[in-house]
Amino acid sequence: MRPRLPPLNNLKAFEAAARHESFTRAAEELCVTQGAVSQQVKALEEGLGLKLFNRERQRLVITEAGRDYLAVVRDALDRIAVGTERLLQRQNAGVLTVSTSPDFAAKWLVHRLGHFAEAHSGIDLRISATLHHVDFAREEVDLAVRHGDGNWPGLDTVQLSAEQLFAVCSPKLLSGRRRLGKPADILKFPLIHLDTRADWTHWLRAAGVPEDAVTHGPVLNRASMVIDAAINGQGVALARTTLAAWDLINGRLVRPFPDSLPLSKTYWIICPKATSNVPKIVTFRNWLLSEATEDARRLKQALRREPSN
Repeated sequence: MRPRLPPLNNLKAFEAAARHESFTRAAEELCVTQGAVSQQVKALEEGLGLKLFNRERQRLVITEAGRDYLAVVRDALDRIAVGTERLLQRQNAGVLTVSTSPDFAAKWLVHRLGHFAEAHSGIDLRISATLHHVDFAREEVDLAVRHGDGNWPGLDTVQLSAEQLFAVCSPKLLSGRRRLGKPADILKFPLIHLDTRADWTHWLRAAGVPEDAVTHGPVLNRASMVIDAAINGQGVALARTTLAAWDLINGRLVRPFPDSLPLSKTYWIICPKATSNVPKIVTFRNWLLSEATEDARRLKQALRREPSN
C-alpha cells in the first residue's frame, strides 16, 4: 500500500516560504493570502509531527529538520516539473501517425506535406495509406482521414469539406476539332469510369445528355488512377472535389462544364474522443481544415479563369 502523502499545496507553501524566508513573499508568489500560507505550513508540521520553522523576532528561521525536508521536497517538485514539461513536449511534438486511404494520400495529402513540415518541424509525421478503417484501440494510429457519412460512433469526427461530383479533363480537350463545347460533346471522347458506369449515367442524365454511349471507355478501380488518366488526356472523367482540387488549382485539369452532383459521403477527420484535444492532433486537424478552406477559395478562382464554352 502506498504511504499517505502530504497535500501538494502544503508542500508548495513550505518550499516557497523556506526559499523566501517569509510567509508574506511566499503568499505573493503563490497568489494566496499570508494567512493561507501560514495555515498550510502549520498543517504540514502537524501532519509530520515536526517543527519546520521557528518564528524569531518577525523572522522565519528554518529548523534543521526543515532543511532536511526541504531538500526532499525541492527534489520532488523539480522532478514533477521536469516530467510535466517532457509530457507536454511529447503532446505538442513527436511522432504523429496518420491513416488515410491511398487515393487521399496520393491526390491530396502528399503534395502538401512539405508545407506542414516547414510550419511544424517538431511533429514527425508518419503516413499510413490503407483501405481498411483503422481500429484505434488496436493500432498505433493517432488520427485518420476517411471517406464516408461521418457516422463513426465513439469517435470524434470533423468534416474536411463538402463534396461534389463533376466532369474533368485535360485542358487540351477544350481546343481542336473535337473540342468540348457542350455536355453532349463528352461522348466524342472515352469516358473514364471508376468501378462501375453508374456515376456517368447519373451525371449525363442530370446534364440532359442521352446515356446511350455511357458504356464506352475504360473502368478503373482507384479514383487516383481515374484522375491521372484524365490528366494524360485519355478521356473525360468524373472526379470528387477533394481529390481533384490540387490538379484543378494547378491547371493540370479543368472542369469543362459547371454541371455537378452533390455527394452525401465526404472526407472526415477522425480520432478517439479521448485524444481529440491532444495538442499535436489539434495542430494537424487545424492544418487539414485550413488547407481545405484554401482549396475552396482557389477552386473558385480557377473556375472563373476557365474559358466559357
